[in-house]
Amino acid sequence: MATFIHRFCLAAFALLAGCSDSTGIPDPTLSNTIENLTLGALVGTPISTASAFNISSGVVRTDQTVEFEFAFNIVVTGADSQRVFLPRAALGLPAITTADPGLQRRTESFDNVVLAESNGYVTDQPVPIGIGEVFVVRSRVVCTALGVPLYAKVEILSFDGGFVTLKVLTNENCGSKNLAPGIPPS
Repeated sequence: MATFIHRFCLAAFALLAGCSDSTGIPDPTLSNTIENLTLGALVGTPISTASAFNISSGVVRTDQTVEFEFAFNIVVTGADSQRVFLPRAALGLPAITTADPGLQRRTESFDNVVLAESNGYVTDQPVPIGIGEVFVVRSRVVCTALGVPLYAKVEILSFDGGFVTLKVLTNENCGSKNLAPGIPPS
């Protein structure tokens, strides 16, 4: 009997020790995809124009949802204008979870950004943008059971009047920070 209890305790300890390394985040199963998307400015384009970006669903209309990571706008100050991304909190829409969605400017090329950081995102102020610039995007916490965000990267391709065209890679695998095309490694 003592041997059985001893073996049972050793097996239970081994199981618990094995679980302590686990983050609880499932292995990635969805492929990271790249596409080009166009957003219209919040002001100066028709209300039916998609002006915001949601990692899970792409471009969205701000008159239909507040479920987005950032919106695009052109801020006019006197004779000058500046194109900006507006994270939700900059629009007065703070997250109800632990992290606001945000943007992180990167110096690497789009293809060379392969991993998202956990911190260092602008979440509550306009982010000026220019052609060729690259950003990593952190979503609001959308994987609520795990309490983690999604990640994407964007490159500014062009401006045309009140519109911006972006090259976007999205990773819809909860908790995965990999920003390379294809299914991320476990």
